[in-house]
Amino acid sequence: MELFFRKYGEAGPPLVIVHGLYGVSDNWISIARDLSDRFEVYMVDQRNHGQSPHSAVHDYPSMREDLREFMDLQGIKRAVLIGHSMGGKTVMSFAEAWPERVQALVSVDIAPKSYRNLALASRTAANHSNMIDAMIKLDLSKIRSREDADRALATSIGSERIRSFLLKNLRRERGGAFSWRINLEAISGNLEVIFEGMDREAIAARGGITGFPALFISGGDSEYIRVMDHQVIRDIFPASEIVTIPGAGHWVHVEQPALLVKTIRYFLDI
Repeated sequence: MELFFRKYGEAGPPLVIVHGLYGVSDNWISIARDLSDRFEVYMVDQRNHGQSPHSAVHDYPSMREDLREFMDLQGIKRAVLIGHSMGGKTVMSFAEAWPERVQALVSVDIAPKSYRNLALASRTAANHSNMIDAMIKLDLSKIRSREDADRALATSIGSERIRSFLLKNLRRERGGAFSWRINLEAISGNLEVIFEGMDREAIAARGGITGFPALFISGGDSEYIRVMDHQVIRDIFPASEIVTIPGAGHWVHVEQPALLVKTIRYFLDI
């Protein structure tokens, strides 16, 4: 699948940013601009998101293959890979398949474990199944503005910040009607696959995924990477570092962008 992408910077080694669930490439524009002084920064829309094609298939073997195809089309032999949430799982899966094509890996607030329990029953985020169900059930024929959509979703999704993030997937067509850019049906049908983890025992038995440095960044206010997850990370990625950014939840790039860029620069030694 040929992915839509944006690019910043004309010099330096390639760096590819892969967004998370419900995200799009332009969520990362400010980060890309900050890093473009030293890198050619590419931001992709993953399948079923943004301006990339839709498919009923939405799993990590497919998404890592999309990323490989993107790199091949752009003539990128080896890159720094940065992935947030679902995008972090995508770059981890890519690194398992093609470690020789990874210069360095940065996973933002996601570990290589299963997230089924947390994602479907979290204290800090709306239930994913309920969120998607609310988006699917939203009668777009009655929506005249984003404010209308926000009010309609508020009965099911209490967090204004989460609603604002989700509504970035809403687009107005030429005739004035609204539609979703995200393929909600495919996401809904593949939630359990999206939340699954890597095979810790099998990968550890092979000596882990190596050949490049890896950084796992957690949000200090997030539940996604806990102290108990550190051993899982190091079993799968033995050459990894783990750092926590204070004052950030799961959307580290939105809540602490300057600290995130500083942390990435320090890790990449630039």
